[in-house]
Amino acid sequence: MRIFKYKIFEKWAKKQGMSNVDLKKAITEIEKGLIDANLGGDVYKKRIGLHGKGKRNSHRTIILMKIEDKAIFAHGFGKGEKGNISKNDLEGFKIMANAFLNLSDKQINILIDKKNLIEVF
Repeated sequence: MRIFKYKIFEKWAKKQGMSNVDLKKAITEIEKGLIDANLGGDVYKKRIGLHGKGKRNSHRTIILMKIEDKAIFAHGFGKGEKGNISKNDLEGFKIMANAFLNLSDKQINILIDKKNLIEVF
């Protein structure tokens, strides 16, 4: 499983103090069936707890993911920022999922070189 962060998500996650370990843990939980919401079209919503505060005061992330293939953290927001994403946002994420999750490794490497995607190690 390859895990990536979209460049806008990367900036947001840094501000929140979210680590690559946190992101990898979230993907592992999804693979084990611990999904907060399957929004359809390979788009998932997953809560990531803040260090020492648990998931009750957590951040919400939107992940574009094909199980056992690749996952891309596309968007994040705090619990207090908004209750959920809009229908228009969801449709946009579904379009992104279709585009990004069907890229070849060569195309992904180009996006990494251009700093549009950051691989999580």
